[in-house]
Amino acid sequence: MSPQDVKNVMSSGLLSFPITDFDAQGNFNAKGYAERLEWLAPFGASALFAAGGTGEFFSLTAEEYPAIIKTAVDTCKGKVPIIAGAGGPTRFAIQCAQAAEAAGAHGILLMPHYMTEASQEGLAAHVEAVCKSVKFGVIIYNRGVSRFTPETVAKLCERNPNLVGFKDGVGDIEAMSAMYLTMGDRLAYLGGLPTAEVYAAAYKALGTPVYSSAVFNFIPKTAIRFYEAVRTDDHATQHQLLKDFFMPYLKIRNRSAGYAVSIIKAGAKLVGHDAGPVRAPLADLKPEEIDMLAALIKKVEA
Repeated sequence: MSPQDVKNVMSSGLLSFPITDFDAQGNFNAKGYAERLEWLAPFGASALFAAGGTGEFFSLTAEEYPAIIKTAVDTCKGKVPIIAGAGGPTRFAIQCAQAAEAAGAHGILLMPHYMTEASQEGLAAHVEAVCKSVKFGVIIYNRGVSRFTPETVAKLCERNPNLVGFKDGVGDIEAMSAMYLTMGDRLAYLGGLPTAEVYAAAYKALGTPVYSSAVFNFIPKTAIRFYEAVRTDDHATQHQLLKDFFMPYLKIRNRSAGYAVSIIKAGAKLVGHDAGPVRAPLADLKPEEIDMLAALIKKVEA
């Protein structure tokens, strides 16, 4: 798949980030992960992002990362494209990107470099080094300490034809408008805020109709239904699902830092697709919170 093909895939449809399966000891469970992807693939996501944020990329080792990507690629071959997560320090991000390309992934989502602040010059050098290290498509993730100005992205696009996407996890409407108006159709734009459904209609109005759904991991039919409601401007369905599920869901998610991932694993377990515990420093939901989530799932996923 060429970088342009990756851009085309990112330009329409619903995207999702599968959780990564761990066993009781916290080790990667390849069999469980493959079964998860086989279950999710037919529901209609345009692409699946292996080892992304919801897949706990930040807790993975360099040794286990290639096996996760290879499992995803082999399981989903001919079914749905696989975009791999990559990030962290520049050299580690390059190592991940090259491993993903060797495993047969179709592109990468370049996530934040973590910890230290960086100038626009430094961010540009980081992104360019990763782009130059591979041939497939690269999507940058505007989030945390990795926040890009339109000027920086424009220069990067001039020098790196394989930079094809911009995912926003900040939620600054003014900045997102400026990015879209500056770059136009040079990039594919993805909404990437946690529980992106809540912001989907607003982002569509900004020229960003595509978003990633974390809840696709456990209520895939509802996730697709909500996406279709956004795509067709079916406001009644959007408002009903926001009222019945997403807003009360946010109240559970916001009870503890890190629950944006933990609540997804809890939901997967509730629907019969247990992925094991989250890895530290994340913590699993408490029993009463799991009961609250179970009640919400019953409302929407028949």
